[in-house]
Amino acid sequence: MTDPTNPASDKLPPKPLPFRQRRILGVLMEKARTTPDVYPLSLNGLVSGCNQKSNRHPTMELTPEQVEDELEKMRAAGVVAEVQGGSRVAKYRHFGYDYMQVKGAEAAVMTELLLRGEQTVGELRTRASRFEPIADLPTLQGILDSLIERGLVVPLTPSGRGQLITHNLYLPEELSRLKQLTGNAAATSASPTTQPRPSQHDSTQSPLPSLQPSPTAAGRTTEPLAPAPWAEELEFLREEVSDLRQLVEKISDRLDRLEG
Repeated sequence: MTDPTNPASDKLPPKPLPFRQRRILGVLMEKARTTPDVYPLSLNGLVSGCNQKSNRHPTMELTPEQVEDELEKMRAAGVVAEVQGGSRVAKYRHFGYDYMQVKGAEAAVMTELLLRGEQTVGELRTRASRFEPIADLPTLQGILDSLIERGLVVPLTPSGRGQLITHNLYLPEELSRLKQLTGNAAATSASPTTQPRPSQHDSTQSPLPSLQPSPTAAGRTTEPLAPAPWAEELEFLREEVSDLRQLVEKISDRLDRLEG
């Protein structure tokens, strides 16, 4: 069901979004599910979510001014809205579900892809399941097939074990470079000669920060499909700690306003 007050609700398929806007949308979609008591998010909360160190690739160091500039553009496009309430602090909500025409497990998949970029199907199932249960890989594959058919998801490598996929909200030049990097990485991993990985770039300076090589990107073709059991548990604990820190920051902000 679309929102008649949202100008993005009748857009299908969605237009590509610049990198910072994809991060902002992913954070709003994530926090609406993981910390609903502090959603919609204030500007400070949104900046903290964008710069969060866990469950993000690449990590960023955005300033409030940068996030505010992007929010203005996203409001004009109908991707987010400013919420007027009892608080004097402006807060923001997303229209991501309507913008992409997704819900349930589809929304969970798109949220994780927006936050982390390219990843294997196996990794995606584990990570997206924190929002919506996904019974097994065949179930996820059915969801991905539907998203691919609608132009929301792009397979980067052939189907099968360790297949790499990503969302399709990249700008055209970004997606072209991502496919090139993925192809180069696959060729390198197949070569008997070990090649050095490219160096990482500053995520706030690179025009294509989401294409940095990482354990969840180009180099993954040489790694096992499934991580050690404790690794995923540790990752989830880190994410929960990050969410709790954000909640504490929100409560502190409210107390400061009351005392003022």
